[in-house]
Amino acid sequence: MTTLSLQALNRALMDRQFLLARTDRTPVEVIGRLVALQAQEPNWAHVGLWSRIHDFTQAALTTLLEDRQVVRSGLLRSTQHLAAADDFRRLRPLLQPVLDRTAGSPHFTRNSTGLDAQSLVADGLDLLAGGTLSRKELARRLAERHPGRDGRILAGEVELRTPLVHDAATGAWGSWGNRSAVAVTPAEAWLGQPMATAATATGVKAAAKGLIRRYLAAFGPAEVKDVQAWCGLTRLGEVVADMHAELRRYCGPDGRELFDLADAELPDPETPAPVRLLPAFDNALLGHADRTRVISDEDRKRVMSGQAQVRPTFLVDGQVHGTWTFKAGTLQLTPFRPLCATDRAALEQEADRLLPFVGAATVSYSDTAASRSS
Repeated sequence: MTTLSLQALNRALMDRQFLLARTDRTPVEVIGRLVALQAQEPNWAHVGLWSRIHDFTQAALTTLLEDRQVVRSGLLRSTQHLAAADDFRRLRPLLQPVLDRTAGSPHFTRNSTGLDAQSLVADGLDLLAGGTLSRKELARRLAERHPGRDGRILAGEVELRTPLVHDAATGAWGSWGNRSAVAVTPAEAWLGQPMATAATATGVKAAAKGLIRRYLAAFGPAEVKDVQAWCGLTRLGEVVADMHAELRRYCGPDGRELFDLADAELPDPETPAPVRLLPAFDNALLGHADRTRVISDEDRKRVMSGQAQVRPTFLVDGQVHGTWTFKAGTLQLTPFRPLCATDRAALEQEADRLLPFVGAATVSYSDTAASRSS
């Protein structure tokens, strides 16, 4: 097998994530290519698309949400994602065991002891009756039906165990952070068509193969453990083994076996990678179990410091080189290491381009010693 260097894996990821060069594809096409965008804090998904698409505007994504071509709901790893509507219909049933596993965690089971999960879901759907309720109102009504239990946790469990789609305003550009007001609607009512089903083991395996192909198109080459970490499903090694004839094998820099789509091209490892500002929770940082192709283990601790946080970062030569944030009209850059003059200029140019998009006015450095030219 051909051995791939860490640099080769980095450039493959940058290329497939539209981070080697911005694309002219439409936002819905890019979301489809990436499978889904993590969006528990909705504004960040807009920034992720801005970093990948020429002349992207917030209104473009808002229109897709309003037209129901893109939906926001629980999906990969039981977290909130934006996905193309047709993809959501097909993927949510396949990923439902992951969400059920989360719903079976102590946070939920402590509140629902003695309450049958199917009955709880039936209650939630009955209260929704094919329409829309705010999370707050759904919680209140569930608490009325089940006195002595926390209605918010009951509503959260219902949302995990059955597909509920959020209203368009929840995923649109707006205030930063999690939205305080979220309205939910049963997915089939929102989309106007039924969710996909895979009633047999053969059907489930076929759906899993389709998910793996989609994953590789956006994140490959990769190991089995990478796709499992990305989606939350387990035992995918058996599925990949069954796909042996259609996949290409590589040897990774650590000697482990990687797999990829047979017709997927790999860019030249020496292809220049431009500076990019990535949002919090960006796909490129969350697509693998071993993330050293884009972020070192040392820097990963700084960016992913716990409590499900993934800070916004910037890339230099395809690798995370620091974090950024903005407040009081200033976009603040925090390099982890000194920047050479060329990289510093490229970073400032990219940050200046982002200013009007996020509503900031100036660029600064939080650590002048780290940002000095080397």
